[in-house]
Amino acid sequence: MTQHRGTGDRAPLSRQRILRAAVALADATGAEAFSMRRLAQELGVVPMALYKHVANKDELLDGMVDVVVGDIARPAPGAPWKTAVRQQVLAARSQLLHHRWAAPVIESRPGPTPAVLAHLDSVIGTFRDGGLSTDLTHHAMHALGTRLLGFSPELFATGAAKPASDVPDAGSGADSGADSGAGSGAAAGSAAAAAAAAAYPHVAEIAAAAAHDDGSTVGGGCDDQFEFEFALDLLLDGIERRHREGWTSR
Repeated sequence: MTQHRGTGDRAPLSRQRILRAAVALADATGAEAFSMRRLAQELGVVPMALYKHVANKDELLDGMVDVVVGDIARPAPGAPWKTAVRQQVLAARSQLLHHRWAAPVIESRPGPTPAVLAHLDSVIGTFRDGGLSTDLTHHAMHALGTRLLGFSPELFATGAAKPASDVPDAGSGADSGADSGAGSGAAAGSAAAAAAAAAYPHVAEIAAAAAHDDGSTVGGGCDDQFEFEFALDLLLDGIERRHREGWTSR
């Protein structure tokens, strides 16, 4: 017979405990496998107990976003505005890399959650305290877009574009000698890659020159962190230049 733990052995159910447990479960399983029923099982309660603290799954997801975004470190006081914005954006990226399910969930929300608004308000405050006009700050926020939350849309999904050097040849694989079909497939793949390189030589040149990162989400084996910081620095440098020039959109 199953022995249930007494209430003294377990923290009482609360909204914050539910949200923290939900974040941990999403970290372990990914957002696609996440469900209210599974969360209830993790917490050792019946699903209906959750609804006393969160109205539905959408409210739960909003709360999970707020937990993740609310934990983004703020920049050190007194830092120059450009340094401070860079620190906060990279802190956001570090946080979202730790919670990889969070970016698509943030994008799925119909509007910004309170913690997202607080994060954006902090960045805007840093720009304004640095002397940037409301006009330039407005356009800077648009230019930075989701990079402010540590992620950005990429040109290709993972594996969408592979350099010819990444295509296995006929001798790769333990069974290649015995399996002529596999060899034929590899040869065909190499021929197709060579034809693509001939048709699109500039794409092939860039793909072959890219730094390699096996865990890349950019595609083509690029170094995600480098690409993110490269784009961030270009944007911040451009914003700084326009600020010095007294730029206005009017």
